[in-house]
Amino acid sequence: MSTGTYTPRPGAAPLLRMITAQTLFETKMLLRNGEQLLLTVIIPALLLVLFSAVDIITVPVETAGGSGEAVDFLAPGILALAVMSTAFTGQAIATGFERRYGVLKLLCTSPLPRWALMTAKTLSVLVTEVLQVVLLTVIAFGLGWSPHGSPFSVLLLLVLGTAAFSGLGLLMAGTLKAEATLAAANLVFLLLLVGGGVIVPLDKFPDAAQAVLGLLPISALSDGLRDVLQHGAAVPWGALGILSVWAVLGLGAAARFFRWE
Repeated sequence: MSTGTYTPRPGAAPLLRMITAQTLFETKMLLRNGEQLLLTVIIPALLLVLFSAVDIITVPVETAGGSGEAVDFLAPGILALAVMSTAFTGQAIATGFERRYGVLKLLCTSPLPRWALMTAKTLSVLVTEVLQVVLLTVIAFGLGWSPHGSPFSVLLLLVLGTAAFSGLGLLMAGTLKAEATLAAANLVFLLLLVGGGVIVPLDKFPDAAQAVLGLLPISALSDGLRDVLQHGAAVPWGALGILSVWAVLGLGAAARFFRWE
């Protein structure tokens, strides 16, 4: 008997197709969420404009070409904040409530592996970050930003930062209750906004605190971006090393301890 044109072929779709479909779904859900857009787009943009235009905090403005504007210091830190807000805070809260409402439990019954779900969520974050970076870059240029350095180094820093924050966000969402995740993610966001070198330079803190704060992923990402975009460094190996360690630990722990329900 010959095989017909419409003969059913039961089975899971190819893994790449499953990840692609889940990535598109996650991206659409993220972009449709007004609260997430407030956190990931509007707040970083407002902070960039406010602290660049108003002399609230004295920041170093030296650049590779001499004395620059405050936006030369602030723009790299705000880009790092945008990565954290999307990959960590927004993703942790959204995934935590998906877990609470049983969405992840339903996905558990599908052929989609746990690591593939994490990969899709991370890829959707990268898509959103592209939009964030474009918007913030346009605003920064309008404020007089004069970036330097290698675009490849900037891309590598953003990718590693995304991986690190995504792993930590998924770890929090997959181990804590949704309400605890909501509170903890917002608290961490506020603490790192102040103490992560985003707006307030780390040299404003005591020496002992600087040593600890400098090892945080937000500090490594902020300082690494400044080394490239403000000071014209080729490859910020120290920042890349710290982000790599956080990425491996965060994603590894999330893959090991993430609970679907």
